[in-house]
Amino acid sequence: MSPDRLDAAFSALADPTRRAILARLALGETTVNELAEPFDMSLPNISKHLKVLEGAGLITRSRDAQRRPCRIEPETLKEVSGWIEAYRKLWEERFDRLDDYLKQLQDKEESQNG
Repeated sequence: MSPDRLDAAFSALADPTRRAILARLALGETTVNELAEPFDMSLPNISKHLKVLEGAGLITRSRDAQRRPCRIEPETLKEVSGWIEAYRKLWEERFDRLDDYLKQLQDKEESQNG
């Protein structure tokens, strides 16, 4: 995943309204009007959020006669998750090494005091 695309995805995910929109779209395709229903904001404001999500590659919008269905783009979320997973593994390995080191220190202290 390119750094620019990753930045756009994280920026889009930083907003709770956009995360709520993604959560709704994870249940299936829906229209802009249906997405707007639970929010106390105007359709133009919802559209702004959708544009950010679309620009980040997290959703796609299409036109079906009078409907404007939106759908989640799982591949982008998979790429973001993969990036996070690499760092999660790195930190887990570091914490495991720290745990081992602390256990060695504790064992050494116990043997000296014991």
